[in-house]
Amino acid sequence: MSTSRSFDSLRLSKPELAVFVSGVASMGLEILAGRMIAPQFGSSIYTWGGIIGVFLAALSYGYHRGGKLAARQATNDRMARVFLLTAAYVAGLIFLGDLLLRATSGFPLPSRFASLPAITLLFGPPTYLLGYISPYAAELSAKESLGEASGHVYALGTIGSIVGAFATTYFLIPSLGVEQIALIFGLLSVATAVVLARPGVGRDQAVASGFVVVLLLAAIGSGAAGLSVEGRVVYETQTPYQELQVVDLGDTRTLYLDGQRHSAMDKSDPDRHVFDYTRYFHLPLLMTDDVDRVLFVGGGGFTGPKRFAEDYDVTVDVAEIDPEVIDAAERYFDVEESENLNVYNTGGRQYLQETNRTYDLIVLDAYQKDKVPFELTTEEFMRLADSRLSEDGVLFANVISAPTGPASKFYRAEYKTMSQVFPHVYSFPTAGSGVVQNIEVVATKNDSVVTEEQLLARNDRRNIGIDLESEIRNYQRTTETGDVPVLRDDRAPVDSLLDPMVGQRYVIQQSNESGSSNETPSLVASGPGRYAAGVQTPSVLPVAASVRRQ
Repeated sequence: MSTSRSFDSLRLSKPELAVFVSGVASMGLEILAGRMIAPQFGSSIYTWGGIIGVFLAALSYGYHRGGKLAARQATNDRMARVFLLTAAYVAGLIFLGDLLLRATSGFPLPSRFASLPAITLLFGPPTYLLGYISPYAAELSAKESLGEASGHVYALGTIGSIVGAFATTYFLIPSLGVEQIALIFGLLSVATAVVLARPGVGRDQAVASGFVVVLLLAAIGSGAAGLSVEGRVVYETQTPYQELQVVDLGDTRTLYLDGQRHSAMDKSDPDRHVFDYTRYFHLPLLMTDDVDRVLFVGGGGFTGPKRFAEDYDVTVDVAEIDPEVIDAAERYFDVEESENLNVYNTGGRQYLQETNRTYDLIVLDAYQKDKVPFELTTEEFMRLADSRLSEDGVLFANVISAPTGPASKFYRAEYKTMSQVFPHVYSFPTAGSGVVQNIEVVATKNDSVVTEEQLLARNDRRNIGIDLESEIRNYQRTTETGDVPVLRDDRAPVDSLLDPMVGQRYVIQQSNESGSSNETPSLVASGPGRYAAGVQTPSVLPVAASVRRQ
C-alpha cells in the first residue's frame, strides 16, 4: 500500500507536466541557440551574453503577461495551445532559420551587439510563449497556499531546465544536427499539448496538432531555405564544439567548422598547400638549426602536420580538442597516424601543461570560428609554451588581423604579449599592409637577431623542400605596440580588440607552390562579423562565409 502511494506521489499532474516540459524546452532551445547563432556571429562572450539576456527577457515578459491572464484564462486547454504555437514557431526556425540569420546580419550594429536582432527574432517568441506556462500552472496547482504553489512550480521548472541543459549538451548535440534537435523539441511540445488536452481531445485540437506535426516534418524534409554551402556535402555532423561539414567542389575538398572554411585539400595533389599562408609554417626551419620534434596546436585538415611528417625526419605531435575533427581528418583528408605523426584529442594548453616533452617548434593554428581561443593568447600561455621549447626553440602563431591601422589591434597585442616572454619576435604579413589577413608571428628563444638577408641566404643554402623567397620578402622586424595591452589570463579582451576588424576587407593568398602566390578574390564585409566572397573562381569555394584557417 505504501509503495503504491509513493508511486502516486511521483506521478505528475497536467500542470506539473506542463511546467517541467516548458523548462526542458526553454533551456534546450537556449543551448541550441548557441549552435545556430555561432556560424553567423561567432561564439564570443557577447554572443552568449546576448542569448542569455534575450531568453531571460522573453521568459520574464511571458511570466508577466501570463500572470496577468492566469486568473481568468488558465486552463489545460490554453496551455496546450501555447505548446502548439511554440511547436509551430520551431517549424519556422527549421525552415527559415538560416535565411533569417543572414537577413539580420546586415543591421549596422557594433559587432558585440550584432547577434541581438537574430537572437530576438529567432528565439524571443517561442521563449515568450513558454513563459506563460509557469503562472498558468501555479493558478491550476492543487497546492493549498500561493507560496507553496509558486515554489513547487519554480522547482519543477528548474528541474526541467536542468534536464534540458544536460540532455541537449551531452546527448542531442553530439548525436544530431541542429534541425533534428529542433524537431525533437517541436514534437515534444506537440505531445505535451495532446496530453494536456486528454481525455477530451476535440476535433479542432486534433486537427491543429496534426497540422503542426505536418509542418515540423515538412520543414525537416525540405531542408533550410536560403543560401547554403556550394558543392557536394560529403559529410556533416554536430560535434561537441561546432558544426562540421566536409564539402567537395571540383578537386578541392574543404573542411567547414561553424560555416567557416578551416582547411582545404587538393584531392589530385593532397600534399599541396592550397592557401599560401600555410607555406609560412616552414619558415622556422630557416630560423633554427635543428628541428627534431614539432607540436601543432589545432589540427583542422592537418595540412601542416602531414607535410612535416612526410617531408622531414621529425616527429610531429598534434593537439586537437575536437574528436570529430580528428575523425573527419582521418576519413576525408588522408590523415594517418604513424611513427612520425601522433594525434592527441586534447586542448593545446592542457596538452602543454600535462606533457613533459620538449619541442623545437610549436605551431599555434587553433581557431574557434574566426578567433583564437583567448587561453592560447595570454602571457601565461606564452610562458608555458616557452617552458616546453628547446634552448633554440621557435614559437609560430597564425594570427588573423591587419598589420597596421585600427584593425591591427589584436595582432599588435599578441605581438606585445609574445615579446614579454621571447627575446625576439618577427612578423610576416601575407597580403601587404592595411587589410585583414593572415599574419605569421614567429618568436625565437635565441638571443641573436635573424635578418632578412640571413633568411634569404639560408633559403638558398638549405634544402627544406620548399622555396620561401617570396614569403621571406614580407619580413617585418618590429611593430608598434604602445597603445595595446598585454594579454593575460585575468584580462584578455580579445573580442574588443577584434571589433575594429568588422567591415574590413579580408585577403587571403592562394598558393601555386612555385614560390609565388596569387591573390584570391577579395573578401568584403557582408554584415557585422562576416566576410563574403565578392568574386568567384573555380579555385575558391564560392560561399558566403569567412575563409579563416588552413
